[in-house]
Amino acid sequence: MTAEPLVLGFDTSAAHCAAALLRGDSVLAEALEPMARGQAERLLPLLEEVLASAGCTWAQLDAIGVGIGPGNFTGIRIAVSAARGLALGLEIPTVGVDGFEARATKDTLPAIPAPRDQVYAALPDQAPRLMPRQEAEDAARGAGLAFAPEASPAGLAEAIARIAAARMGEDLAPPAPLYLRAADAAPSRDVPPQLIDG
Repeated sequence: MTAEPLVLGFDTSAAHCAAALLRGDSVLAEALEPMARGQAERLLPLLEEVLASAGCTWAQLDAIGVGIGPGNFTGIRIAVSAARGLALGLEIPTVGVDGFEARATKDTLPAIPAPRDQVYAALPDQAPRLMPRQEAEDAARGAGLAFAPEASPAGLAEAIARIAAARMGEDLAPPAPLYLRAADAAPSRDVPPQLIDG
């Protein structure tokens, strides 16, 4: 009998590092650490700790699931690049999972907090987008859905790992960040130096 796949899921799309290790339906280990910054330095050590706490190694992994956003630009890039690098080095599939699917429940509008009293939301029968919080709340109420956007919900990494496990056999493109708004960073106003030949 073939062993059930071992899948590692993780996410750094908000002020957290989240990871979960699944074998079949069983959660072997998980961690969710709040952090406003430092995800780039913390992510790989956290993943190693999650593996070690379950008595597993990188070489045993069958797939990786990664949260692709929307959310914090830098955080999303950290997780996606780590997942792609690990998958390449380990020669295993990696599956990108968006934050709406990872937060989806039967009676709740999938929504993720965003800056300036806005949310990323997936309204019924519409493409996900950035919108004012009140608009999303009104739409949820009109559809008979609960509205409770949360940046770092418990079980986020587990949901990512479960979705990745379900998609392992599909022919998928490498994960890519899901951005639903423009970057906050503005181009520099400094005048570039003049280059002088000679």
